[in-house]
Amino acid sequence: MADAWTVVAGALFKKFVFADFAEAFAFMTRVAALAEQHNHHPDWSNTWNVVEISLCSHDQGRTITQRDHDLARAIDELII
Repeated sequence: MADAWTVVAGALFKKFVFADFAEAFAFMTRVAALAEQHNHHPDWSNTWNVVEISLCSHDQGRTITQRDHDLARAIDELII
């Protein structure tokens, strides 16, 4: 999970792969709590052990802002 965030379709994007669904879902629960703290919510998907997250600021015209970088950094800290 050492991959960097990349820009895909105008958003910060990262794919996280876990051992199984339970681990992926637990990660999503932790990210949900972070998103609430940051008042900034990701677009994301989950398929079994894979979580894909896209971050952009919808209120700024779907562009990448410092809020997105801050949340991305906080998400990465969950898995260090």
